[in-house]
Amino acid sequence: MIQWRKSSRSANSGQADCVELARLSRTVGVRDSKAPEAGHLSFSPESFSELVARIKQDELDL
Repeated sequence: MIQWRKSSRSANSGQADCVELARLSRTVGVRDSKAPEAGHLSFSPESFSELVARIKQDELDL
């Protein structure tokens, strides 16, 4: 069974917009916590690390 988890910051921020993460067999799964039935995106561990680094550096237009 896949165990999805929310960031502790998301859970305590009072915001409704958050994502959930899960370790899958060879990838990292990312899904919308409000619509888990809509599926998920899968990233290689390296791609996920790069995505997180770019978000932290405010390199993306989010």
